[in-house]
Amino acid sequence: MKKIILCLLLAASAFAAKDTISFAAVGDIMMGLNWPEDATSLPPQDGALTFESVKEILQSADITIGNLEGVFLDSGGVPKKCSNPSLCFNFRMPERYAKHLVDAGFDLMSVANNHVGDFGEPGRTATMRVLKGAGLGFAGLEGLAETYVLEKDGIRYGFAAFAPNNATVRFHDAAKAKRLISELKAKSDIVIVSMHIGTEGGDGASRVSRKTEMFHSENRGNPYEFARLAIDAGADMVFGHGPHVPRAIDLYKGKFIAYSLGNFATNAGISISGISGYAPIVKIKTDRKGNFLEGEIFSAIQKGERGARRPILDSAGVCIKRIKELTELDIPETKLLISENGKISVKE
Repeated sequence: MKKIILCLLLAASAFAAKDTISFAAVGDIMMGLNWPEDATSLPPQDGALTFESVKEILQSADITIGNLEGVFLDSGGVPKKCSNPSLCFNFRMPERYAKHLVDAGFDLMSVANNHVGDFGEPGRTATMRVLKGAGLGFAGLEGLAETYVLEKDGIRYGFAAFAPNNATVRFHDAAKAKRLISELKAKSDIVIVSMHIGTEGGDGASRVSRKTEMFHSENRGNPYEFARLAIDAGADMVFGHGPHVPRAIDLYKGKFIAYSLGNFATNAGISISGISGYAPIVKIKTDRKGNFLEGEIFSAIQKGERGARRPILDSAGVCIKRIKELTELDIPETKLLISENGKISVKE
């Protein structure tokens, strides 16, 4: 009897400790290329150092989320062809690299983006198999893996991911997006939404215009509008990526929004010059209902030559300064306050 009572007390204590929950989120991750076979671009020590500088932060959160920019596939697949070859990039990573995500502390990966189809159905199928085998949750594939529910420490986390691309769950279908998020809310304590949305590249992609954004004639959506649609449907936080640069952060109905977290660990094939190399980590704390309590921006920059790039913590705080500046420019009415050292709080 005493053992039973002790177990119940310990369980109750653990449950109470989770009244405050922490989340870490980052942008695009592509850890090295094994295609084309005669020109591979794999990192030193087979990628073991990719997250070395930042993994303590990633591991410190209860839930850590990223965007998998590419597929896990050791060989083969059907490489994507584009009408404009200069805009065609195919990202294929060794399947064994999934272990680096696990070691770094990731729990959930978005696969809703413009590179999940780079190697056709074989690439998507292998990626799902590899992520499942690694114990990583994922969402964003139309008809295959549209949403995911993770139960951890007695809390159920619903996860949905959206993009504008073929074979992904598209944010253009507002009715479906609302339905999926609403259904997740009904069976989850907290709902996390990932959105691969917005135009790409450099300073021009840094701003939240609050309008539909285009990239080479493709409708890349309205991040401001979709984030609010997601929260109205039941999302408790929204993390964006896709523009390859950081953007502003926001608070809507007490729920946190990051409009773009940029590139995080893009080893090759993606420009990391200037602000494209900024690799922020946003860590937030919420209550059990997903209401924002406080947060922090950790500044990192991708450094190294092609094949050896990785995010390195930056003592100058360039990501903090950039996100603070953009937030004050683009969302001046937000209730969020960003301090010089990256702390995020709610204005009194």
